[in-house]
This record gives sequence, structure tokens and C-alpha cells, in this order.
Amino acid sequence: MKLVTYTYQNKMDAGIYHEGKIWSFSSISNELPNSILELVKAGDDKMNLAKSFNKQLIEGSLNLPFINEADLKLEAPVPNPTSCRDGYAFRQHVAAARRNRGVPMIPEFDQYPIFYFTNHNAIQGPGEILCMPDHFQKLDFELEVAIVVGKKGRNFTAANADEYIAGYTIMNDMSARTLQMEEMLLNLGPAKGKDFSTVIGPYFVTPDELENFLVPAKANHVGNNHNLSMKCWVNGILVSEGNVSDMDWTFAEILERCAYGVDVYPGDVIGSGTVGTGCFLELNGTGLLNDKSYPVQWLKDGDVVEMEITGLGRLHNTIKKVDTDFSILALKKQA
Repeated sequence: MKLVTYTYQNKMDAGIYHEGKIWSFSSISNELPNSILELVKAGDDKMNLAKSFNKQLIEGSLNLPFINEADLKLEAPVPNPTSCRDGYAFRQHVAAARRNRGVPMIPEFDQYPIFYFTNHNAIQGPGEILCMPDHFQKLDFELEVAIVVGKKGRNFTAANADEYIAGYTIMNDMSARTLQMEEMLLNLGPAKGKDFSTVIGPYFVTPDELENFLVPAKANHVGNNHNLSMKCWVNGILVSEGNVSDMDWTFAEILERCAYGVDVYPGDVIGSGTVGTGCFLELNGTGLLNDKSYPVQWLKDGDVVEMEITGLGRLHNTIKKVDTDFSILALKKQA
């Protein structure tokens, strides 16, 4: 089942999506909550009810009014998640980024999955990404996949952690690299380099939709893995290509660590981390390593970023400069 959150006639709503048609929850049944987050929080019974309606709508046995996708604005499927974490699951990305900096691969990567918290109040969906002047100091995309937690839990193991996943979506973990690198010199972060925008969407896709794409986890790892192509275009040019199956740490293993000694909640969003080749930081570094005249590229005002993952749709965003000259980089105190 694919679900969406959208704005139509100045009202935000949620509904079931199929082939460009959207049926609002309220038009289907008063038994369905009025948002995807509330549906997730309501538990398996309500989610299964929604799946039953989804089946009837697709089969045509339930004939209800719908809205065409072209007539509305898609939002983040979960615009107000309870929290947002981002993982570090793709070894290829980590190894390439470290190689490009002239440092060896860190052995701890293969010992345990890690994550950081980012600003869950800066979640957004398709559309414009508003950026301040300092963000344009090496502004970057990051091609990722994300999960939405479906139920509360604590201290569960990776062996049963997939039961806690309610849905999947595309994630673009936007990054202002100059801000990020400066603050991380103090061994804290990332923070300001990341907190201005994290994009998810366009759909919330339930796990059953992806069952045909299941593949084994990598050797010595536990949990579901999926053969899903990942691509990113900037201004119509393909710049990144990978696969969800390249994840070394599974979402089950990341969830196991997230839930150790603390509750995870329905509506928590957790990103995979960047796929190999999935950002300009890595692409520029690799390019310069092979050719010192490599044309370095960063995102600019007006750039169009499109991400696509098999089964999860295509996420469209446009970079938009805020009309101000305010700079926190200029506020640095001199020694």
C-alpha cells in the first residue's frame, strides 16, 4: 500500500495512492485516522483496515471519489515525525569518503551500526528547499532510503526488528558541507550543517509492497534487505546510482541499536545513510583523486534534484535561495 500526505484546496490531508489517484482517508471511512502518523500510531488493526480498503480500491470493487495527483501538492508523508535519526549503513560510501580524505577505513564501521539525531521539525517533502547563504558553501544532496517505525519497543533484537517497520520512503539528507566540517572539528555534530532540511517522500510504502524485492542480507548480518535501484539526477543529469541491497548494516540491525535502553516510537523516521556515490562530497573527492582538473560541483540556487528508488517513487525538489545576507559563518570570533 502506498500512502501520501498532501495539500488540496489549502487543507493538508492524507490518503491512499494508486497510479496517480488519491483517496482521502476521510472519504473512505470514518474509522481511519486523519493522518499517516495517526494511522501508524493506531496499530495493526487500523493499518490492516486501510490495506483492505486499498485492495478494494485497486480492484475497483469500491467506487469512491478521488483526487488526481496533478491537482494537489504532495507533502512529506510523515510531516511531523516523533524523531528523526540517520544511519551510516553503506560501507562503499564510508570507505570512499575516507579514502578521498587520505585516511584509512575505520574498522569500527564493521563492528556496529551508528546513527545521529537530526532535526525532526525540519522534515519536508517535495517542493522548494529554502537555503540560507551559508548553506550554499558546498551545498550537497544525500541519496538515502528511510523507514518509519510502526510500534513502540525497547531492547528488541535484530532478529525481530523488521516487525517494527511500518513503511519505507526516499530520504534526501541535505548537507551544508562547510558548516558541517567546521563544527565537526570540535567532535560534536553534525548539527547546523544538517538541521535546515531533511526531505522524505513522496510516498509512505508498506513493507508488503516490497516483498518481491527481498534479497538476503550480507554475510554475517541479520534482517530484511531489498533489491531496489537508487538514482539521483541534478538538473536532469544522472549523478548518482546505487542499490538498497548494498546496505551493509540492515535496518533491523540499526533498529536494534536505536532501541537499546530506550523506547522507539511509532512515527520515528530512520535513514539509511548515504548510498555509495550518493552525494557530491564523495563524487568530487573521487573525481579529484583521479584527475586534479575534475570539475567540482555543488548545488546552486534553482537546481532541481530528483531522486528515485524502485517501488518508492520519485522525489522532486528545487533549491531556493532565501533573500538575505545573514551569515553565521561571518560571526566566528577571531583568536
